[in-house]
Amino acid sequence: MTGSFRMTRRATLAGAVGAVLSAPMIGRGAYAFAAAPAKVYSRRAIDLVASSLVIDMLAPLKITMSPDYVAHRLTDAEAAEFRASGITGFHQAYGLGGPDAKAQALEYLAGWQGFAGRNSHVFTLVDGVADLDRAKTDKKCAVIMGIQNAEHFEKVEDVALFRRLGLRCAQLTYNSQNRIGSGSTERVDGGVSDYGAAIIAEMEKHKMLVDVSHCGDQTTLDAIEIAKGPIAITHSNARALVDHPRVKTDAAIKALAAKGGVMGITGVRMFVRTSDPTNVGHMADHIDHVAKLVGVDHVGIGSDADLHGYDDMIPAEYAALKGSYKGSYAFRDKIDIDGFDHPLKTFDLVEELIRRNYSNDNIRAVLGGNFRRLLAQVWG
Repeated sequence: MTGSFRMTRRATLAGAVGAVLSAPMIGRGAYAFAAAPAKVYSRRAIDLVASSLVIDMLAPLKITMSPDYVAHRLTDAEAAEFRASGITGFHQAYGLGGPDAKAQALEYLAGWQGFAGRNSHVFTLVDGVADLDRAKTDKKCAVIMGIQNAEHFEKVEDVALFRRLGLRCAQLTYNSQNRIGSGSTERVDGGVSDYGAAIIAEMEKHKMLVDVSHCGDQTTLDAIEIAKGPIAITHSNARALVDHPRVKTDAAIKALAAKGGVMGITGVRMFVRTSDPTNVGHMADHIDHVAKLVGVDHVGIGSDADLHGYDDMIPAEYAALKGSYKGSYAFRDKIDIDGFDHPLKTFDLVEELIRRNYSNDNIRAVLGGNFRRLLAQVWG
């Protein structure tokens, strides 16, 4: 999902949002960020985020329909929001496709890597896991370049081409059918094709992460079976908790974990719960479900939103976004969930995991440790 955002919440969360060490104490053990006095977090939550390598495996730097945005230079306030977020790894991935998918993908890679370079005081590009670790040390945001489709692989040799150009992760399909397999909203899921099997093999050969987040049920299972090593569901939720075609069955989650894969949980409202209220606690229910089903070592975060979420979009673009998906997506009035729609959302999620008695080690694993392990294994 892509869109363009107004600067609405930025005024209240800008500036010195990230001055954690100078955050005033409110009451016993509660701390507020200087420029966001309404948000209060425990010292434990602040320390956990500070000590964790936080990786959001679907976190576009900006969800926008403007082709000119990649030429944008961050304001001081925007830069402060990225630094304050506590997120080190941002998986930058858009859904691209159609007859000119390859041209789109080339422009996309050039544009967003250029954006990262233009704002190098905030961002650094990821080649391997060491770049994530270095970014954490240097207090920068590390950008993992991905694409939410694989239609740009017009031939098997294109995998190597895009790997050279910086692509580190690709979904096999978006929501629709392509030469590789079926998307989650297709009427019939025919599974992974022969060409798709060749693409999976080539992605593994060239150390590119295979992602099946938007794939249909059979295509998801086929891809996990065909792959020799672990793959990812970077951003989805559990169908055991919400009946939606874009989320994953327990069978898929179990198969993924059996191969060593990791599943990122998203905060998109209709993927979290079928009715309101829908909040960060309901998102944590999906983390609980995966952890209990296959173990906490196989669950992470893939928020599927930028720092501010979707609901600040210009109304016309917001309507266009919703209108571009099939009715089975079941949009409600809001796309973001309550309490997970602002730059400090990671802290809210950590507070929820603390309330659920997750240990510090398990919280660090969910925040990014699990995805770091997977990426180290895939990228080598």
